[in-house]
Amino acid sequence: MSHDFKGAVALVTGSGRGLGRMIAQGLLESGAHVALHDINENAPAQYGESASLTALADEFSKTGGQSGVKCIAVTGDISREADVVAMVARTEAGLGPISILINCAGGDIGAAGGKPKPNGALDISLEDATAVMNRNFFGTMLMCRAVVPGMAARKKGAVINFGSLNGHVGVSPEVVYGCAKAAIIHYTRCLALEMREHGVRVNAISPGPTTTARFLATRQTDPDKMGGASLDRYATPAEITSTALFLASDQSGFISGQVLRVDGGMTLFAA
Repeated sequence: MSHDFKGAVALVTGSGRGLGRMIAQGLLESGAHVALHDINENAPAQYGESASLTALADEFSKTGGQSGVKCIAVTGDISREADVVAMVARTEAGLGPISILINCAGGDIGAAGGKPKPNGALDISLEDATAVMNRNFFGTMLMCRAVVPGMAARKKGAVINFGSLNGHVGVSPEVVYGCAKAAIIHYTRCLALEMREHGVRVNAISPGPTTTARFLATRQTDPDKMGGASLDRYATPAEITSTALFLASDQSGFISGQVLRVDGGMTLFAA
């Protein structure tokens, strides 16, 4: 399915690498001006996806978009309101009013970096729990608070938040991460309700396990789930990207407040 994002301005958090990077590239190739974001300039180098965020923006500007399409880099910590305000201002000064916001940034990362240890329902430290909530739920909320009022004033916009399968089912470990994603999913519904009269659509994606560079580098994978005709496998980044582009496009113009679990049927339940 092709999409036409000509004239749109997209800010994709966490787009220096992984799913965010592929979604940003897809938007750019479909005609949108795009602001790449990561927490710092060096984040894309962690798993070998680019030398820096600016280098990636330069690469996309030269090879990833249509003629006249712009790509810039903005850095900041989404859990810090001052950083959020600054990077939204930088995006709009460089590209124009934001019409697509995709909140990819997050992760099960504790206060000191890396996964919290311990990471269960009763033993995770309050410091780590706070860090995970800030990085996911509060970061998503701060981004929406900074961008969505402008969309509402213009009577048009699309927001896509990222949940996780962990936000739909009981899990252990990664309990607080699952709770943060569940909060994002419900916040998506609440914001969608508030935005109905303003013409701003708010949806969420909950991916299944997906073969990003980080996923492949940080866990033991099952070779039998790396591909094939079966849906009992890992998702490819392209499969999540195509869902995000659909939800950002006018082809989903009457869809709001929904959560798409892109997991090959791993979670099958009515709600």
